Amino acid sequence: MNPYIDVVFRSVAVYLFMLLAIRLTGKKELSQLNTADVVLILLISNSVQNAMVGSDTSLQGGLIAAASLFLMNYALKKLIYKNEKIRRFLNDKPEILIHNGKLDFEQLSRLSITSDELREAMREHGVEHYADIKLGMLESDGNISIISGSGTLKQTQFKRKHAHKTLGALDN
Repeated sequence: MNPYIDVVFRSVAVYLFMLLAIRLTGKKELSQLNTADVVLILLISNSVQNAMVGSDTSLQGGLIAAASLFLMNYALKKLIYKNEKIRRFLNDKPEILIHNGKLDFEQLSRLSITSDELREAMREHGVEHYADIKLGMLESDGNISIISGSGTLKQTQFKRKHAHKTLGALDN
């Protein structure tokens, strides 16, 4: 087999494995990685490098591996857009945390959202009491959105510092 085609196949296989592994271990939003998650990703990238390029450590091999990953990512995004089943598997759905001032403690516990995080989100958006919240949601991208129930609806958003799901539950 052509060594460059081998690099393409290896890179695509590693991409699919990493995508599945991250999804199955619960990582949702890479912009919300904690320190342990970043270290894990760096170590994983180092450990799978040889699996992608094999013995080809040339510039061409590295560029072909990178191009394969970019193309695979582009194709996957198109597939997610067009296929509902794949979209549901790869993307989490929004979760209701607060509805009409009532906290859903079961959801908060399941998602590992602390009261401190929730209060921080509220303060960030000028909401003082839970009773003032018409709807508080953990969005599919990991943000906490708050819609206040005061006279004029005010929608705010709070970016969590820690994702509600982590690689191997490292931040618990």
